[in-house]
Amino acid sequence: MTDAEQAQRESTEPAGLGPAESDICLQGVSKRFAGTTAVDDLDLEIERGAFFALLGPSGCGKTTTLRMIGGFEAPTEGRVLLGGEDVTDRPPYKRDVNTVFQSYALFPHLTVERNVAFGLERRKLDKAEIARRVQETLELVQLEALAGRKPAQLSGGQQQRVALARALVNRPRALLLDEPLGALDLRLRKQLQIELKRIQQDVGITFVHVTHDQEEAMTMADRIAVMHKGRIEQAGGAAELYERPRTAFVANFLGVSNLVDARLGERDGELVTLETHDGARLRAPADRVGPHDGQAVQVGVRPEKVRLLRDGVAPPEDANLLRGTIVVASFLGVSIQYLVRTKGGEELTVVVQNTEGEPDAFTVGSEVQLAWPPRHTFVVAKETHHEA
Repeated sequence: MTDAEQAQRESTEPAGLGPAESDICLQGVSKRFAGTTAVDDLDLEIERGAFFALLGPSGCGKTTTLRMIGGFEAPTEGRVLLGGEDVTDRPPYKRDVNTVFQSYALFPHLTVERNVAFGLERRKLDKAEIARRVQETLELVQLEALAGRKPAQLSGGQQQRVALARALVNRPRALLLDEPLGALDLRLRKQLQIELKRIQQDVGITFVHVTHDQEEAMTMADRIAVMHKGRIEQAGGAAELYERPRTAFVANFLGVSNLVDARLGERDGELVTLETHDGARLRAPADRVGPHDGQAVQVGVRPEKVRLLRDGVAPPEDANLLRGTIVVASFLGVSIQYLVRTKGGEELTVVVQNTEGEPDAFTVGSEVQLAWPPRHTFVVAKETHHEA
């Protein structure tokens, strides 16, 4: 973006909208289809320049939310604001956002260069300006050498870059990405995850990315909102959501979690004591106890945080401790994954890095202790049922 373009954009932005304030804001937004609630009273703020991911399973409302931001769906209730301006009733072409879909929707009869230039030509910009901006954008997505090719002559990853360039060349306030990597193979997906993050950092505009892939969201996004049944279960940075999930759904959807039924006990300084149904006593930091409203709770710990010890070996002082039997041992190369059935009947997953080159360190049937520091423990309300 040139200095003149930047100055023009800043001069048209509402007063009081600072660099770290909301670029996109949803206020009390709901969307219902024939009696089915897809999005339920959603409040959401996305800062300018953020790479924001809407993450969740199919049917959680994430794509509907994105479509309401883009103007492709009208909210049943609530307001959509872009840069502090109410755009709820505006059609897509009157909103300063562009959308990249999973289906690239390129014009097959046009070259890469003409596909990218199409939107600028419709706006009747000067030919020299169009050529300059198309060249800059093709360089950004590293396709300048393929400007003369047609979409059929490109790989899937290259076609996705053309779709991205066509959206970026218009210099929108925000770019909306609706599962844009879903049609690519695993290798290309991982490559483009890094490329998308690089491009977003280079252009500095707001990206809103919809995905069901937890790893994709964690790789690219500055902030993630985990959606479930039309609502945001929890929002925050990847590390915060992974280390401090506030609900069982978030704990299970964002990675693998070991959850054990327990009862809340007394607070002891900065720690809360808990008792499992088989009498084991565990501790967790008070600030890692999610909202529970007196409900039954579950104690959680991530598989890589647990240390396996042979039965009879003294555990570290003050460690949380459960006992069990190894029922499955899977050698995964860089790590070994164990499934341990505890004395209380739960089956917990433990991941041990293969640093010693001894894949048979623990064998099926071994009696073991599971030990981990209380600081890695979290507590969530027990769900009566779980939808994946």
